[in-house]
Amino acid sequence: MPYFAKRNTFPPYPLLFRICLATCKIGILVFVIVFIILPLIFKYSFGLQKGILFLTFITYPPNLDLKRPEKSGLCATRNFYVTYRDQEEDIDVDLAVWHVLPNDLVRRYAKQLQIEDTTLANLTAPEEVKDQIDELANKDTGKYREIEKILHRDGLDLNDEATQKDLFEATLRAGTNDVVLYLHGNTASRGASHRVELYQLLRSLNYHVVTMDYRGYGDSSPISPTERGVVFDALAVYQYITSISPNPVYLWGHSLGTGVATHLLSLLTDMSLPGPKALVLESPFNNIREEICAHPFSRLYRHLPWFDYMISKPMYANQLRFESDQHIAEFRQPVLILHAEDDAVVPFDLGYKLYRTALDTRGKSWGPVEFRRFEKTSHYGHRYICRAPNLPEIVIKFFRTYRNEQY
Repeated sequence: MPYFAKRNTFPPYPLLFRICLATCKIGILVFVIVFIILPLIFKYSFGLQKGILFLTFITYPPNLDLKRPEKSGLCATRNFYVTYRDQEEDIDVDLAVWHVLPNDLVRRYAKQLQIEDTTLANLTAPEEVKDQIDELANKDTGKYREIEKILHRDGLDLNDEATQKDLFEATLRAGTNDVVLYLHGNTASRGASHRVELYQLLRSLNYHVVTMDYRGYGDSSPISPTERGVVFDALAVYQYITSISPNPVYLWGHSLGTGVATHLLSLLTDMSLPGPKALVLESPFNNIREEICAHPFSRLYRHLPWFDYMISKPMYANQLRFESDQHIAEFRQPVLILHAEDDAVVPFDLGYKLYRTALDTRGKSWGPVEFRRFEKTSHYGHRYICRAPNLPEIVIKFFRTYRNEQY
């Protein structure tokens, strides 16, 4: 082939230059949009900051009927709503709540609660609490009198909301079982499957479980959440429980819910109100600034020199802080921290850092702080510490130890 023919098989130099120039322009444009314009929008958009933090637009599982907890595998569970007035925002807030009855009450009144034998067979109890359930079954039945009076009403209709309210609030007044108030993390609702797994575990350990959706989540009021807002939502449900039940209440927060829980305890202390007996923090972070830097969503941005200026500081300026490392030094209750080494959402290091901060900043006469690590070989990750075989023993021992203590 002649030499000039070979040369004609390549694009002319000006065309190559134009292609390279266009590619560079596109690359620069993409860089400017992704790494400068989007962070600038984030910096000046309070709504976007709240959206990224709370992720209320992420819902799963699909087509979940939150008004019917039995569809999520929770028999003997009441769905109801706590309404309160948010004085600062001057609005009424409706909070959707589930109340899950403990194992011994479910078994005691299985017939009246119309629970099928196959469902009842699945309500197993760990060895650690079988003796306790037997003990409760043989107790003086005087504490159950109000419950039984309701269950023996003529024409009893368990689907009637007023009857459900009377019955479930009577179980809280009975004085036989302690209560766990669960505060979930961001995304989805109280009906997410990994949360239901934990409710079932706590039920099997013989606790009442009360779980809620903050504003903007599930079927609670469709109001855009803020840190102050979700903390006062949790306060409203906590006060509902304590206004009815004479039994000890424990607080359990997971992920973002750990930030809500520590802030709530700090608020109760500041308001000189009685707080829960103890606090469990599952997969906690120390503050939202460090969590943002460590979160997988920030991988593209965390090393940018303007990351703090455009991402972290604007959220702090808008009171989206969740400073558990500060709040944990503002209340006296005992704290149990649970964290898995393979947690990819909230790195293990942040939970351990919170633990070390608590040891350094809390009063010597205050409730102790305990830390439990779960090996990465167990693959519990961010959501499934509830599957750890030793968790029932850990929880029972922690709650029983501080059940009658005052701090």
